[in-house]
Amino acid sequence: MTATSATTVTSAGRGERATARRLGRGRLRTRALFLGPFYVGFALFFVLPIGYAIVQSLFVVERTGGVFGTVSTRFAGLAQYARVLTDPDFLQGLGRVAGFALIQVPTMTAAAVVIGLLLASTAPRAAAVIRSIVFLPYAVPTVIAGIMWASLYQPSTSPLDQVGITIPWLSGQLILVSIANIGLWAWTGFNVLIVVSALTSVPTEVIEAARLDGASEMRIAVGLKLPLILPTVVMSTLFALIGCLQLFSEPVILRTVSTAISSTYTPNMLALSAAAGNAYGRAAAISVVLALITFVMSLGLLRLVRRAGR
Repeated sequence: MTATSATTVTSAGRGERATARRLGRGRLRTRALFLGPFYVGFALFFVLPIGYAIVQSLFVVERTGGVFGTVSTRFAGLAQYARVLTDPDFLQGLGRVAGFALIQVPTMTAAAVVIGLLLASTAPRAAAVIRSIVFLPYAVPTVIAGIMWASLYQPSTSPLDQVGITIPWLSGQLILVSIANIGLWAWTGFNVLIVVSALTSVPTEVIEAARLDGASEMRIAVGLKLPLILPTVVMSTLFALIGCLQLFSEPVILRTVSTAISSTYTPNMLALSAAAGNAYGRAAAISVVLALITFVMSLGLLRLVRRAGR
């Protein structure tokens, strides 16, 4: 190889490396342009609040000399967490949330799957109308829905009481069912849309082949469609379970008309009550514990979804 050809090869190699570096920088700028806003918002509204809550949970605010006395802050370490994990109000609140989840989530999932399968077998125009009607409650704000159902639960304004049927919806025996009913009414339509979206991915040729083999619509729905959308159903169910930990608005609204709901009825209400009493460290510890529970459930969700997918 002559010196001229070697120089040409070297120059070409340098040019290729320079082009690769320019392309790499271009890709980095493109990624930063599209992902930057997300990471900025994620850091400002998720990471920083959690970090601040963790720091705040390590301190205790103490007041000496009564209401007009001096206020001091001291480092308490993990004492707040020990108090939260042994607090009867917190443990009872978790138990109520678990009961709420056991009532609402299976009922909502079953209703969403049944309605979704029925819509998949309905004429397109009728299915669109029914889907809109089913989804409509989800568009109603939670506060408005709570106020509406609180009015329906009260004996003086309940339609059932007007015809002589008295059900103590706001009593201690049924209050959890009443709260779960509001969640069921509000969120079933959203889960129906998830199921319907999953059903659209089922290959039509598979369904047609089953029909040619003589399978009934019920057999196709239960034996063919349902197994294919099972990962989506599992994912939506587990997301609903995680959402149950955020139970707050419904019991807060029903508390105005029911004596069966205390200010510490759920963990979120307990955190609000602690913060209202200037126990910010305790409120922060409750929030962090709930965040950890949610994180653990999220890991379980990912594993179960992967198993269902396989």
